[in-house]
Amino acid sequence: MPRLRAWFSRLIGLFQKNKRDAEMSEEMQAHLDLLIERNIAAGMLPHEARNAALRQFGGVEQVKEIAREQRVWRWADEFLQDLRFGARMLFRNPGFSILAILCLTLGIGTNAAALSWIEGILIRPYPLVAHQDRMVALGRHDARSHWRPRALLSGLSRSGKNSTLFESFIIDKITGTTLSVGDRAERATGGIVSANYFDALGVRPILGRGFRPEEGTGRNAHPVTVISYLTWQDRYKGDPEIIGKTQYLNGVQHTIIGVAPEKFHGTFIGYSFNFWVPTSMQETFDSTGYKLEDRGAQWIESYAFLKPGVTRQQAQPELSAIAERLENDYPQTNRGQGFELWPLWKTPFNAVGNLSPTLAITTGVAFFVLLIACANVSNLLLARSLIRRHEMTMRLALGAGRRRLIKQLFTEGLLLSLIAAAGGIMVAYWCRNALVLVSPTRIPGITIDYPGQLDWRVLALSVAICIGSTMLFALVPAIQASHVDLSGALKSEGGSVVGGSGRSRLRSVLVFVQVALSFVLIAGTGLLLRSLVQMQNSDPGFSTRNVVVSAADLFSAGYKPDRAKVFYEQLLERVRALPGVQSATLEGVRPFSYADYSSAPLEIEGYQPPRNEQVAADYNQVGEEYFATIGIPIVAGREFTRNDDENAPPVAIVNEMMAAKYWPGKDPVGQRLKVKDKWMEIVGVAKNAHYRTKLEQPTPFFYVPVRQNFLVQNGFIIRTNQSAAAIMNALAREIHALDPNLAPLDTISLQQQVDRMSYTQRLAVALLAIFGGMALFLAAIGLYAVMSYSVSQSTRELGLRMALGASTNDLLRLVISRGLRLTIAGIIIGVTAALILTRLMGNLLYKVSPRDPLAFGSAFVVMMIVALAACFLPGWRATRIDPVRALRN
Repeated sequence: MPRLRAWFSRLIGLFQKNKRDAEMSEEMQAHLDLLIERNIAAGMLPHEARNAALRQFGGVEQVKEIAREQRVWRWADEFLQDLRFGARMLFRNPGFSILAILCLTLGIGTNAAALSWIEGILIRPYPLVAHQDRMVALGRHDARSHWRPRALLSGLSRSGKNSTLFESFIIDKITGTTLSVGDRAERATGGIVSANYFDALGVRPILGRGFRPEEGTGRNAHPVTVISYLTWQDRYKGDPEIIGKTQYLNGVQHTIIGVAPEKFHGTFIGYSFNFWVPTSMQETFDSTGYKLEDRGAQWIESYAFLKPGVTRQQAQPELSAIAERLENDYPQTNRGQGFELWPLWKTPFNAVGNLSPTLAITTGVAFFVLLIACANVSNLLLARSLIRRHEMTMRLALGAGRRRLIKQLFTEGLLLSLIAAAGGIMVAYWCRNALVLVSPTRIPGITIDYPGQLDWRVLALSVAICIGSTMLFALVPAIQASHVDLSGALKSEGGSVVGGSGRSRLRSVLVFVQVALSFVLIAGTGLLLRSLVQMQNSDPGFSTRNVVVSAADLFSAGYKPDRAKVFYEQLLERVRALPGVQSATLEGVRPFSYADYSSAPLEIEGYQPPRNEQVAADYNQVGEEYFATIGIPIVAGREFTRNDDENAPPVAIVNEMMAAKYWPGKDPVGQRLKVKDKWMEIVGVAKNAHYRTKLEQPTPFFYVPVRQNFLVQNGFIIRTNQSAAAIMNALAREIHALDPNLAPLDTISLQQQVDRMSYTQRLAVALLAIFGGMALFLAAIGLYAVMSYSVSQSTRELGLRMALGASTNDLLRLVISRGLRLTIAGIIIGVTAALILTRLMGNLLYKVSPRDPLAFGSAFVVMMIVALAACFLPGWRATRIDPVRALRN
C-alpha cells in the first residue's frame, strides 16, 4: 500500500506540479523565516541572521530539485518539458515544420489508404459477415467461377451433412432487373442466393427475416425478397411497416420479408446489391430459362465456411473427393471438373481476382513513398540539427548530458510523427473510397462499391509504421548532434560545396535513396502507361470503331418469345433504315461485358476425348450479318443468313482455335458437334477474337444463329458513322414507336465497352502515376533542401570564389553539377532496383517488356528535369551572394 500510494502521488504530482511547487516554496520559506527569527533572537543582525539561516538550511534550489524528483516521475516530467519545447521549436520554424509534416502526411496517408483498400477489398471485403477468416470461394481448377447448380448443390448438400471440415456452403449469382414500385421503375442489381445465405454469413436483417430452407426449392414457388438498406431508404423512405409489402421484380410480384443491415452490400466485390431472392426464383431473372435442374448449365458462384481451426489445405482433399464422386456418378457433365478452394483475395469471380495484383503493387509503391518521405524528413532533421549546433553546444557546456540531448531531439521527431500520423489518417479516411473515382464507366442499375476499411488494425499498423520509421530516421541526426564537436563542425561544414563531412555523406545517401525509389516508381508508371497504350491499340479481333452496342429490357417487360421475335424483326428493319447505319444485328452477349456466355458440354463427331477431359466450350447466339457488323472475318465457309431459322437444320460457326483443337488437319466445314442433345453442322470458321478481355488466352468458342436459339433478351450491335449519343436518340425514338413503355439501356460505342474491361490496367496506371508524382515531389524537395543547405553553409567559400574572379555562371555550374552528381548516382541505383522490381508487374503488362528502354529512358529524362529544377534555385541564390559581406562574416 505505501508503494501504491507513492505511485499514485507521483501521478497526481505530474498534473499539479505548479501547485505543489508553490506549496513547497511556501513551506521552505516558513522554515527559513523561523530560522531567521531564531538567529535574530540570538542577537544577530537581520542580514547576518538570513545568511546564517540559508547556510544552515542548505541549497534551496537543490532541495527543491530533490523534493521534486520524489514528488513526480522525472522521466515523465522531462518528456512533457521536451514536448513543450519541441512544440515551441515547430512554431518558431514554420517552414521546416510544414515541409516535414507534409512529407510525412503524404507518406502515412498513402500507406494507410493502400492498407485500407487491402483490408476492405481483399482481406475483409464483406462488412458484417462473421468469420471472414474462415470464408473461402469455390472455383474450378482453371480458376473459372461458374458451376453447374444441380451438380454443385447435390454434392455440397451431401458433404455438408457429413463433413467434419466444412461448416456451411452458400451460392449466389449477381443479376440485374427492373424494380417497380407503383409507377416508378428503375434498374436494380440483386443476388440470387441459397436459402441459408444470411444464416451462414451471420447477417441478421434489421427488419423481418432472411430466407427459410423451403424457400430455396421449387420452380418459381417462393416470390419473396430481402431488400438492402439503401433500397429501403431510397425507394421506401425508411417505412417501418415495410415487411409484408410487395414490389415487382422483372414484372413478378415479390413480397418483402426483410431489410438487410446498412453496411451489408452483398458478396460480390465491386457492386452493391439492392435486393436478394432465393434460388427457387432463378427463372424469373434469367431469360435463358430454368437452370436449377440442368446439369450442363454453368451460372452460379459459391462460397464455403471452414470449421474453426481448419485450413484450406486440410479441406481441399475432402472437396476433391466430392468432385471425384460427382465425376463417377455423372461422367457426361462432370468429367474433369474439379473443385478448388480459393482465399477471398484470389476469388475467381467478381473484381477482386483482377484487383489483387494491382493492390499488392500499390501497397509496395505506397511503402516506397513512405521511405522517401522518411528519408526526406531525416535530411531535414539532420540539416536542422546542424543549424542548431550553437544551441546544442551551449546546452552541453551548461551540463546537459548527451542522453538528455538525444532524448530532446527524439521527442521532437516523435511530435512531428504524431502530428503527421493524425494528418495521414485523415488523408486515408478521405481516400478510403477513392477507387470508385477511377472505376469503369457507370453501368445503369449498378452501384460501384470498392469500400476501404479503416478499422483498428489498419490504424494501428499505419501509426506504428509512421512513428517507427520517423523515429528510426530521426535517431540518426539526434546521435550525430550529440556526439560531434559542433563548434568544430562549424568550420568543416562551411568549407566546400563539393566536399563533405560524415554528415554531408549521410545526407547524400538519403538523397540517393529518394532518387532511386522515385526512379523505380516513374519507370513502373511508364511501363504501365506503355502497356495501357499497347492494349488500347491492339486488335481484339473485331472492329471497335464505328460500332455501337445497346439493348432493351424485353424480359423485364414481360415479353414472350413470339412477341419478342416480332419486336426485334420490326426494330432491326427500322434501325437499318436510319441515316448513317450500315448494318444492324442481334447478339445474346456483347463482347467484353460482365454477362456470361452460354456454356455446355459438347460431343464432337469423330473426336474421342481423354478420360479426364470434359469437352465444353462457350458460345454466343448471334443474328445474321453479325460477323460483318462487328468485323470478325469468316476464314472458311459462310456467315449465318435469315434462312438459318427454326425450320432449318441446326448450324454453327466455330473459331479457329476450336477448329484446330477438334479437327486438326481437316476442314471443319461440314463436320458436326452435339450441344444439349442437338446435332449442329459447322457451316463456317471465324477468325479468333477476344471475348472477355485482351489479356485472355485463345480459347475454343463457337456461334449459333439467334433464330435457332432464340432468347427473349438480346442486345443490338450497329455499324454506323454516327456517334453513340446520336444513335441512342434515334434508337429511343424507334423503340418508343414500337412500345412506349420501353427505352434503350446504355448505348455506347464498342470501343467504350472494351475500355471498361481494361479497368485494372487503368487503375494501376492512375495509382502508380499519383504515387510516383508524390515520390517525385518528395525527391525534388529532398534534393532542393540538401543543395539549399549546402549553399547556406558555403557562403564564405562562394564569396571567396567570387572575389577571386569566379563568374555567376561558374557558381551556378558548380552548385548544379553537385546536385546532378547526386541525382545520377541515385538513378544508377534506381535502374538496378527497377530491373529487379518491375518483373513483379508482369501480370499487369501487355506486350511490354519489364525492361522496356522507352519507359526507363523517359524516367531518366523526368528525373534529370526535376533535378535541374530542384538545383537551379539554390544555384541562383549562390550567384546573388555579396562577396564582401560573405568574407566579413
